[in-house]
Amino acid sequence: MDIVNSIAVASGLAWASGLRLYAVLFLAGLLGRLGYVSLPEGLAVLQHSAVIGAAGLMFFVEFFADKIPALDSVWDGIHTFVRIPAGALLAAYSLAGQDPGIMLAAGILGGTLAAGTHLTKAGTRAVINASPEPFSNVAASFTEDALVFGGLFAAFQHPWVFLALLAVFIILMFWLLPKLWRGVRAMFRRLGSGSSAASP
Repeated sequence: MDIVNSIAVASGLAWASGLRLYAVLFLAGLLGRLGYVSLPEGLAVLQHSAVIGAAGLMFFVEFFADKIPALDSVWDGIHTFVRIPAGALLAAYSLAGQDPGIMLAAGILGGTLAAGTHLTKAGTRAVINASPEPFSNVAASFTEDALVFGGLFAAFQHPWVFLALLAVFIILMFWLLPKLWRGVRAMFRRLGSGSSAASP
């Protein structure tokens, strides 16, 4: 695996972990086990039957939890402490054959990328959940599923295309995150003022 492929795979796994960690672990492990993709040496453990089974079970749970309004935001809140370090580790071990300093740098950047993706997802879902209808939440969830599948395919098969799209995503993320969190703060202020008005 050349350096561009390695960077694309490391970035793709970290980015997608911020959206669907268990889907990433399950798909990477299963496709590697079946020989459809070539995993970096440091991630060969993902092909172990126990890892595929555990990741598959959690992927199944997350698939449905992510499509239930309010529960998806609780799930995202809990997984702030799971997705970000996992993204860092996946990025670092994608470059396990490199200098330890390169591995550490990949882990730092991978964790940051996973954090940005996760916060964008969580903020978007919090704003969507303020709407009383459930359909936009389900549509957002299926869109994220498709992004993960398409992103991982591009990272493994078309690294230059993935890296170009990732650059666009990062620019959009920097533009969108402040707006999302202003919206989330405004939503909590409205909830706070509503509860204050309702109290005697």
